[in-house]
Amino acid sequence: MPHPSGSTSRPATTPFTVNGRTYCPPPRPVAVLCLDGCGDEYLDVSLAHGSMPHLGRLTQQGYRGMVRGALPSFTNVNNAAIVTGLPPAQTGIGGNYFLDPDSGEEVMMNSSRYLRADTILAAAATAGRRVAMVTAKDKLREILSHKMQGISFSAEKANQAVVETHGITDVETIVDRPTPPIYSADASLFVLHAGVRLIEQGLADFLYLSLTDYMQHKYPPEAAESLDFYRAMDTEIGRLVELGAIVAATADHGMNAKTKLDGSPNVLFLESLLTQRFGAGIRVICPITDPYVVHHGALGSAVTVYLPPALNVAEVARWLIELPGVTEVYDRALSARKLELPADRIGDLFVLSARDVVLGRTPEHHDVSALAGPLRSHGGRYEEMVPMVLSGPLRPEYVAKAAADPRNFDIFDFAVNGVHA
Repeated sequence: MPHPSGSTSRPATTPFTVNGRTYCPPPRPVAVLCLDGCGDEYLDVSLAHGSMPHLGRLTQQGYRGMVRGALPSFTNVNNAAIVTGLPPAQTGIGGNYFLDPDSGEEVMMNSSRYLRADTILAAAATAGRRVAMVTAKDKLREILSHKMQGISFSAEKANQAVVETHGITDVETIVDRPTPPIYSADASLFVLHAGVRLIEQGLADFLYLSLTDYMQHKYPPEAAESLDFYRAMDTEIGRLVELGAIVAATADHGMNAKTKLDGSPNVLFLESLLTQRFGAGIRVICPITDPYVVHHGALGSAVTVYLPPALNVAEVARWLIELPGVTEVYDRALSARKLELPADRIGDLFVLSARDVVLGRTPEHHDVSALAGPLRSHGGRYEEMVPMVLSGPLRPEYVAKAAADPRNFDIFDFAVNGVHA
């Protein structure tokens, strides 16, 4: 990928079509933000405390509402959906982690070889936009920049970016900040500031900026640390708006406390429970699993269950739904139809839990000692609804779309086609 040179030329307005949608980009920068882990309550509390004045003005001048994310409400699932405009059944990304049916091995789904759709970012670059994709977590970089000609790097490994593979080098100099620790507020703030600097220097005019949810995993909305973090984010959002960008923000998922009254993790170890009831050979896969164990200890509110052939799927499903803390159980066909999941990348059953409950395999599979504080996690129905904020007023047809059942993976459509530019 060639190193883009600074440019003050007008952004390209050539329409492009990808995955059945046509996008007509405006003659100004577009910055789509994925505020990882940002349930709407974080914005409510921050606004109430005066921590987000720029967002407050955006809400008055533009649009703020709720959208439905993809299930399971995990990072890889929803980021892949957002950059393609498609649900997981079509992207093929149904979790951070899955059982590969070809090899029988449990693997991370962080490679673009698992993605089954083209991205909006790649199509925009082909249409002449100067595209940049900046993510906090390096695990997302390859998937999100699939086939894209432009800039792509992570805050986590910013100092390792080179022109040949990232479309840019000397990131720390360009952003004017050192590479941050991934377990920090700075990991997200680096991404936002990078977006500001890339627009300022004419290196990008079509951006996807994906943050990390370390702070939301660690702190509830009312914590002083959260308010400081959202205040700092608001400053960068204000700078993007001042640069003339259409700013569109949504989230991949929300966040909830998953603890008992004594503060300990509220976990159902399903593989242990199922083995005790039905015998050996049952495998539970936790699709939240990723390298960032300090966030959640691989404990989330959705799992998929693989059963040996001798077991009756309907009988196991009936037993599971009776467990306190289990709220929904679907077989493979119903999961694909109702939850929009890729049928070949889930087990015989897909299980979701209550707002305050996480699902695990066995106690031995999860190291909760690494957690940064009381367990806060996501993955289920109760983290599915997330905010959507747009910096300008909506066109009439998009007012109607926003009042229907908008999805977080409609955000590029709203930002590019739906805002009065």
